[in-house]
Amino acid sequence: MENIKAPRGVRDILPDESWKWASIFEVTRKIAEDFGYREVHLPIFEQTELFSRGIGETTDVVEKEMYTFSDRSGRSLTLRPEATASMVRAYLEHGMASGPQPSKLWCTGPMMRYERPQKGRYRQFWQLDFEAIGSSSPLVDVEVIALSLEIFRRLGLANLEVLVNSVGCPACRPLYRTALQDYLRMHFDSLCPTCQGRFDRNPLRILDCKVETCKAITDGAPDVRDHLCEECRDHFDEVLKGLDLLGAKFRIDKRLVRGLDYYTKTAYEVLSGDLGAQNAVCGGGRYDNLAEAIGGPHTPGVGFAAGLDRIVLTMEQQRLGFGTEPSIFVMVVVAEESARDEGLRLLYELRKAGVPADMDTSGKGVKAQMKAAGTAKSNFVCVLGSSEIEKGVVAVKEMATGTQAEVARGRVVADLAARAGSARR
Repeated sequence: MENIKAPRGVRDILPDESWKWASIFEVTRKIAEDFGYREVHLPIFEQTELFSRGIGETTDVVEKEMYTFSDRSGRSLTLRPEATASMVRAYLEHGMASGPQPSKLWCTGPMMRYERPQKGRYRQFWQLDFEAIGSSSPLVDVEVIALSLEIFRRLGLANLEVLVNSVGCPACRPLYRTALQDYLRMHFDSLCPTCQGRFDRNPLRILDCKVETCKAITDGAPDVRDHLCEECRDHFDEVLKGLDLLGAKFRIDKRLVRGLDYYTKTAYEVLSGDLGAQNAVCGGGRYDNLAEAIGGPHTPGVGFAAGLDRIVLTMEQQRLGFGTEPSIFVMVVVAEESARDEGLRLLYELRKAGVPADMDTSGKGVKAQMKAAGTAKSNFVCVLGSSEIEKGVVAVKEMATGTQAEVARGRVVADLAARAGSARR
């Protein structure tokens, strides 16, 4: 019988990589605290209508990429393809508008989209998601952008650059949409099939097409900034002023429109290093009409999402460190079976003292146990045999130097705990 394997487009995050994710989470959690953001945990599936109404019926996500199913009661449910709609739903459902505004929230977890798997892109992918809900101030846009830049700065990413644009609002975007369609209509036959399909449903997405012929056509397309209403123009100017105050490197990109319908006004991406054409490490923007789209009152918001796979890939490409890989600080080695009980007692005393420790439980010989200690990159080995037990000592070997000394059984745990604490610092 053939072994069952993981479905196409998903992968296991194994120990040789998961510690890197944990390191990124640790940095992210600290920055969230520094900026006053509180963590939430969202359900992994929602009512399908949340995404179809919130993200937009004509988006690729809703039309082609959602994992949707009916439960036993016949309700249509969808595995979350992104977190923003869920975050706004939670904000509305739990009355967060009654507290200080904006509500600064963040989460991390898996998202699911059915799309073609490729390097750094999977059908199940983990994202960091930050949202500031309840304020229309452009200063909040600037703070969100600053927060994302700070995450990548502390992780050590090189050549950080912000691409920024305004996508207008329901008052002015229809005028731009018409102007864009009038321009594209003259080149319709030269557009790729995907963009031809977007022409009526979602023409702004044509600006984001990576096909060279479409890129050449949209080089001459009207600029959305020439069609902004006064409110959107003033908002965008304040965002640019704020980025200047931050000293952030940024560039206005008229092609930047984002792929989801809920975006209004600010749209942005952060780029780092070089991953070919896909070097964006996060994307986000403002979504002032999302709450209304899902049945709530008008509630402005702004946020961003960043994929863990993309961050790790970029950090590895730039040869950045992830901190210290977790390892077993002490390996307990029993020289003979009669010492096993005392070895177990020492093992659990070390763990209770906060010292990462382990020991063999399969009855291997001393040589094999010492080899295992080397494989585990242990700092120290505690050897226990009948002679050590009789003398009331533990033979402690420092693996880096090979030096070995007998330490009184009564103080060996405190001694190793102190050494482990120094190593962490």
